[in-house]
Amino acid sequence: MPKLTMKSPDGVQRNMEQLASLFPNVITETKDSDGNVTTAVDFDLLRQELSDVLVEGEKERYQLTWPGKKEAILHANTPIDKTLRPVKEDSVNWDETENLYIEGDNLEVLKLLQESYLNKVKCIYIDPPYNTGNDSFVYNDNYKKSVDEYLDESGQVSVDGHRLTSNPTSNGRFHSDWLTMMYSRIKISRSLLREDGVIFISIDDNEIDNMKKICDDVFGRDSFVGCFVWKRRASSALASNLVSTDHEYVLTYGKNSGVVFKGKQKNYSTYSNPDNDPRGPWTLGDLTVGMTKDQRPNQFYDLVDPKTGKVYTANPNRVWAFIPESMKKLLDEDRVVFPEDTNKRPMIKRFMSELRRDVDPISTLLLDVGMNSEGTRTIKDHFEIPIFNYSKPLSLVEQLIEQVTGSSDIILDFFSGSATTAEVVLKLNAKESGRRRYIMIQIPEAIDAAAEGQNIGLTNICEIGKERIRRAAKKIKEETGADIDYGFRVYRVDSSNMKDVYYTPDKIVQMDMDDAATNIKEDRTGEDLLIQVMLECGLELSLPMETREIEGRTVHYVAGNSLIACFDENVTESVIQQIAADQPLRVVFRDSSFEDDSARINVEELFKLLSPGTEIQVL
Repeated sequence: MPKLTMKSPDGVQRNMEQLASLFPNVITETKDSDGNVTTAVDFDLLRQELSDVLVEGEKERYQLTWPGKKEAILHANTPIDKTLRPVKEDSVNWDETENLYIEGDNLEVLKLLQESYLNKVKCIYIDPPYNTGNDSFVYNDNYKKSVDEYLDESGQVSVDGHRLTSNPTSNGRFHSDWLTMMYSRIKISRSLLREDGVIFISIDDNEIDNMKKICDDVFGRDSFVGCFVWKRRASSALASNLVSTDHEYVLTYGKNSGVVFKGKQKNYSTYSNPDNDPRGPWTLGDLTVGMTKDQRPNQFYDLVDPKTGKVYTANPNRVWAFIPESMKKLLDEDRVVFPEDTNKRPMIKRFMSELRRDVDPISTLLLDVGMNSEGTRTIKDHFEIPIFNYSKPLSLVEQLIEQVTGSSDIILDFFSGSATTAEVVLKLNAKESGRRRYIMIQIPEAIDAAAEGQNIGLTNICEIGKERIRRAAKKIKEETGADIDYGFRVYRVDSSNMKDVYYTPDKIVQMDMDDAATNIKEDRTGEDLLIQVMLECGLELSLPMETREIEGRTVHYVAGNSLIACFDENVTESVIQQIAADQPLRVVFRDSSFEDDSARINVEELFKLLSPGTEIQVL
């Protein structure tokens, strides 16, 4: 029986498999640090395969690089021995909801979600920590060291042992640290997007240029959709140089090129048919262009109304939009409207029936969304006290998400903060009776000891985010009465359910024999194991789960018969027969569920007979 790895996917191995399918000749063999033969890539040969000229070594080329880029790629590709554990006591309507709130380092969570949500997310919105010299942004990206070792070695702990939560501009790697942190997360998140997926990234002037280069690197320059600009403050900042920066940006990329927004509904109120034109309702359009007579001499001429003979003199600074021959055709078709006053400009009829689309493009200059004060006010309305001062306004995030998602899409935010994105999803669903699903990811960073949030018993950002969703859901339900999914399942990053012996059985020593009696940690439940199995098998964490008792054994069912798992010891043949009768697509047992090799073979034979299409795995 195949054995589950109980790890996140190996990004390097996946990349090598894709390379091997395209260029099998570049895959070679080498020895690792222990002397074992392993596969590797002949990069010199790969460079030659990708070039139509002779490659003779390194050359300068256009690229984004910084100290730490290779480290970021390594972080993105390295698998981790971690899992997500269910936290039902913090969840709302666990059995029915399809929304997720996940507590933990977002890089770890993104790695764990790679199989379950590969190519499934339609929209990502993130508002990452801005690299201003004050904001906390450093995450634990070193999986081979303890958190304390990592924080100490990376300079995040002060002399008195307290964790430092800022990235001072005096740091020689000020930009590099931020780029390294962001690159690995953006790289993994791309794999979660659907082929028509879109990512929105809120950012300010400090890193806008670098953020765009990261996205060009990860998504490709052709996948750039636009850079939205919105006004974030009403009053000017007291800047020493007397230049007040009142705007921020939202960088937008598609997973691939060709992303199309929904656009804004056209305003048809200007269309009418006062002259009963048989071509239907029309509106007036400009008949000139912003060119001078020197630039367009063939479009500078006097225009005569064929019905009245009145002459309308051309403007030397704004000539007609058409050459005389084309203008004559418009006149013959009665498409030009002449005003009584010859000092005014003639206009062109634009007919509703000739519109190519019933929508207008959305402008990258967002003039109809709120400012940061709206976000602050929303939080205060929920909690009656100000907790977050820089939450993004609901109207900003709502307009963006509404432009690219349908009624049943998945929306991901892996810097979820106060969970603005979750509230936006609830609002959109209530407005449209939609079934959009959200996945919120947030590291449980402690809030400042003096923060007012502690006055209502909230000690970290995750607690604030979860409580905000609960309160927002209650308010939306009261105001709209909409029958939508108001709940969410909470998961938390933790170490693997498996002991070290599971991953390195060859390194066990005599003193560890007692510990090796079971390869599962004593404090883990069957439900914990089920979640880790679901992650490896690529099953969504929102799928319905059911637990049944069969002859005293606990059997877990996921989405009917998509996955059936039993982690009890000594599973009898009768229980296995009943499981097989349900025709599961995949079934998972513990290795110790079977008494010996003979029992394992018997299980395989039973499934061949009763459910031949079932994939059998053990842990």
